Amino acid sequence: MNKISPAVDKRILLFLAGFIWISVGTMMLLLSYSWLKDGQIHGFWVFVLIGMTAALIIHHFGFLRIVDKNLGRILPMQGKKCIFSFMTWKSYVLVAVMLAMGIRLRHSSVPKSYLSLIYISIGMALILSSLRYLRVLFNQLRKDHNE
Repeated sequence: MNKISPAVDKRILLFLAGFIWISVGTMMLLLSYSWLKDGQIHGFWVFVLIGMTAALIIHHFGFLRIVDKNLGRILPMQGKKCIFSFMTWKSYVLVAVMLAMGIRLRHSSVPKSYLSLIYISIGMALILSSLRYLRVLFNQLRKDHNE
């Protein structure tokens, strides 16, 4: 069974976590931008400003706690671990629920301009929070290089 288990070093886990958070955040921002642009929304920048303000709050009071929990679990790891262990299994369930909610919201009657607020907020918060993964990764690489 170990031969088919895709095991990687914790540096790869840090990279994957940061990369996935940035990718999902970017996708959400691009969707939001397309909704605001296509809808010819008056007050485009008001939506962006409100979304960015909410993103800072979500980043600071929500996502950083998740990142810190994941880092607290990943950093002490020794040797190679499963490539999917950058998140807990409980987190995978939460991601699936959030994905389903996002799909449902995108296909609901809620105006896209209002959805864009949610997508800007969560997308930018994901990107901001992913920077902590990348900062820790670069510190790990520098530490490994100096040893």
